[in-house]
Amino acid sequence: MVGNENAEVGQTWFFALPVLHNISGERIRVTGAKIVDAPEGIQVLSYAAYNREDTEGLPLLVRQGDEQTPQFELLKDYSTSPVQVAAGEESDIFYQAELKITAPPQGSIRTCQFEYRQGDRDYFQTLACEMELKVH
Repeated sequence: MVGNENAEVGQTWFFALPVLHNISGERIRVTGAKIVDAPEGIQVLSYAAYNREDTEGLPLLVRQGDEQTPQFELLKDYSTSPVQVAAGEESDIFYQAELKITAPPQGSIRTCQFEYRQGDRDYFQTLACEMELKVH
């Protein structure tokens, strides 16, 4: 669980979804990722995918405009085409959600879903991805 207890209405946050790890013996092509259960008060503005080298690590939860927040708008967004993950490998590419606080959040995010293709079949996988923003 990641979170922040000093969030404010109107702020924009970037939340990294779980890192892609292909435990199968065959390459996968990830075609999408999304938050399943954004609570009232948190609006999902967009999704993107970035290389961890470009962001100098994995920014789990960062606020727009903070000094340590990568300038995502200047980085390549890998979500415009399928993200390939080799068999048995972890991807350097991570998906991220851009979130806006529209009102004090009425709960936390708990679940994300990834869509991927393996061979000639499409799959969906749901994973825990817990994040909470509190407004005081």
